[in-house]
Amino acid sequence: MQNFISLAQIDTTAQAIKKQISIQPLTGIILGSGLNDLADSVQQAVHIPYRDLPNFPVSTVHGHAGRFVIGELEGKPVLVMQGRIHYYEGYTMGEVTLPVRVMQRMGISNMIVTNAAGGVHPDFDPGDVMLITDQLNLMGMSGLNPLMGPNLDEIGTRFPDMSQPYDRAYSDLARKVAKENNITLREGVYAGLSGPSFESPADLRFLRLAGADAVGMSTVPEVIIARHGGMRVLGLSGISNKANLDGSTVTTHEEVIEAGKVITPKVEKIIRSVLREL
Repeated sequence: MQNFISLAQIDTTAQAIKKQISIQPLTGIILGSGLNDLADSVQQAVHIPYRDLPNFPVSTVHGHAGRFVIGELEGKPVLVMQGRIHYYEGYTMGEVTLPVRVMQRMGISNMIVTNAAGGVHPDFDPGDVMLITDQLNLMGMSGLNPLMGPNLDEIGTRFPDMSQPYDRAYSDLARKVAKENNITLREGVYAGLSGPSFESPADLRFLRLAGADAVGMSTVPEVIIARHGGMRVLGLSGISNKANLDGSTVTTHEEVIEAGKVITPKVEKIIRSVLREL
């Protein structure tokens, strides 16, 4: 596949999904590493594996089921990505963000994005949930912005504003429902790196100085594409491990998946409550 995804390719994928469903999803939900269980709660669900869709990349990472689950959650029509695509898997930025483009062409206007992240803020502990209030696009700063290439004028402007990548009203709603459910909700800036290697202690000290509170290998490109198309975004990070600023501990993907078992019930409760009030 070429580096840039055309509108025709996006529409072909969107139509292939629409032919298999009878509802119009209004909210897209992207589930990160270890957070797949929420998709199993979708009612009247239609399951569409990524491998069965034209032009669509396949998730290769353990902990990512690699399929769409489309149905109802809290009585609201949703399209859930049970597993996402990462740049480090060898895909282009166009392929990584194709799912969000497909959501846009299907008429989905809201996106809830989740991820597993390392806690850079010294007060964050594994098992915490962080509301993403802003992001550091370190991938884009190094030339990997998902909007590079021909602009899709039918979807958004050439130079989209990113002053509010995460919707403030949705963030307020998340704060409200977390408080009502007695969930401690951290807040902060998510830094997106390409991966797949975890960060060195020097990387992490740099990120902390730059204002990052959590770090991961996804989300930022998806949110840029979402905002380009005018979607409203709520972002939640599950803090899966504590940042290793002094090199004294070893971080593993297994640790990330295990932490998801503690994080998922909290994230699920927040997402369900937010959906009820959208």
